[in-house]
Amino acid sequence: MWVDSHCHLDHSKFTPENGLGGVLAECKIKGIEGILSINCQIRDEFPALLKLVQPLDNVWCTVGTHPHEASRDDEKSVTLDELIQLASSNSKVIGIGECGLDYFYKNASIEDQHACFRKHIQACLAVDKPIIIHAREADDDIIRLLREETSGQGIKGIMHCFSSSSEMGYEALELGLHISFSGILTFKKSEELRSFAKEVPLDKVLVETDSPYLAPEPYRGQMNVPSYLPFTGAVLADLKGVSAIEMARITTANFYKLFGLNNK
Repeated sequence: MWVDSHCHLDHSKFTPENGLGGVLAECKIKGIEGILSINCQIRDEFPALLKLVQPLDNVWCTVGTHPHEASRDDEKSVTLDELIQLASSNSKVIGIGECGLDYFYKNASIEDQHACFRKHIQACLAVDKPIIIHAREADDDIIRLLREETSGQGIKGIMHCFSSSSEMGYEALELGLHISFSGILTFKKSEELRSFAKEVPLDKVLVETDSPYLAPEPYRGQMNVPSYLPFTGAVLADLKGVSAIEMARITTANFYKLFGLNNK
């Protein structure tokens, strides 16, 4: 039984009208026992996301501002105290993010991205919940800000949809972070990523879909769904020299331990 450590069930492609119920039913068939649905905009999206996951068994959410949204006035208005309160408001809210830095698109100013990321790190330290980190072409600053805000002591959380350099990955591991692999791991040109995946300790690996984005092979280019998670998991299992069943057990145990949940 797998856990999808990162997807977006509140995306418009997953609305009830577009078959969210069917998506969740397919998860049970394909052995997906848990799902973490990630928040990207606190003001516009978090209340509805929390309402969505509230009645669903083994489906949780986070609260946070994606780096693309860091320059929005409504997101900048979220204070540290408010973020702490929201992160502590409900047992279904188990992490903070998706936050981080994205220098590829730069949809938000670098200054605003830094301020937003620092705020999220501070909130995670205050509530002792994992941080969900988005990093794209900003590896050095991601590590630098994490070190500065934690005084070099590190933090618990996830480098989501990891596709950065192995050097950055090792630094993230030194800071205590888990590494989550997405469908990118299955792509033909991801040899470097697969080489790094072989080196990540088994107690630090997670798997995700980031659905509806980044469908794994053989579905690349199509809409992604959580039930495709085993395709990524199977590739990771092969790289680590274990069975898919064992990899499912390992990554699921890692998820429950990281988020302080009971694995029933």
